[in-house]
Amino acid sequence: MMSCPIWITNFKTYEQCVGKKALELAKIHEKVALETGVSIGIAVNAFDLFRVAQEVKIPVFAQHCDPVDYGAHTGHLLAQSIKKTGAIGTLLNHSERRLSFADLQDSEVCARKASLTRVVCAEDPQEIEKFAWLNPDFLAFEPPELIGSSTASVSTSKPESIAESVSLSRGIPVLVGAGIQSVADVKIALELGASGFLVASAITKAEDPEATLRELVSAF
Repeated sequence: MMSCPIWITNFKTYEQCVGKKALELAKIHEKVALETGVSIGIAVNAFDLFRVAQEVKIPVFAQHCDPVDYGAHTGHLLAQSIKKTGAIGTLLNHSERRLSFADLQDSEVCARKASLTRVVCAEDPQEIEKFAWLNPDFLAFEPPELIGSSTASVSTSKPESIAESVSLSRGIPVLVGAGIQSVADVKIALELGASGFLVASAITKAEDPEATLRELVSAF
C-alpha cells in the first residue's frame, strides 16, 4: 500500500507515454519520487505494463482490469496477469473506461483475489458513497467534464464536491483528479481532505514533465 498523500500519473495512451517514451516518463517519476520522498505511482497502458514495472521501483498500476478469472477470455485483461507483470494495482471504472456496477463489483473482486491495489474511480460524490461499499483501497473523484481541462480544475470549480466526497467515503482515502494543474489546486484539495491525486495531462503534456511534477508535489 502506498502511503498518503500520494500522486499517481495516468499515462493513458498519449503519444508521449507509449513504447520507449513510457519508460522514459516512468523513470522521471521514479527519479522525483526517490529524490523527494513523495509517494508517486504511475498507471501505464497494457502493452507497456510489463517492461515499465520491471524497470522502475515505484508503484505501477494497470489502467483497467476485466471481471474474469483464468479461462477462455480472449482479449481481456486478467488480474492475475497484471500481477505477474510486477504491477501492484489497477485503476477501475475510469471515466474513459466505465463499467456497469455489476462488472465493477466483479472486477474489484478479481483484482482483490490477485492481491492488486484497487483505485475505483467515481464521477460525483454520490458514486463515491456507492463505491465505498466495495471497500477498495482508494477512491478517485474525477468530474468527467473537467478531465483534461487546462482552464479549470475540480479544486477551483467544485471544491465543495471534494469535501463531500471525503465525507461520504467511509474513511477510504480519496484521490482527486480532473484539471489539477497548479500548486494551488493541490493545496486546496489537500486542505479539503484529499489523500492524493490521480492526474494525467498536467504531467503527460507538459513541456518539462519532471519540473512540473516536482512543482506540483512540492505542495505535499
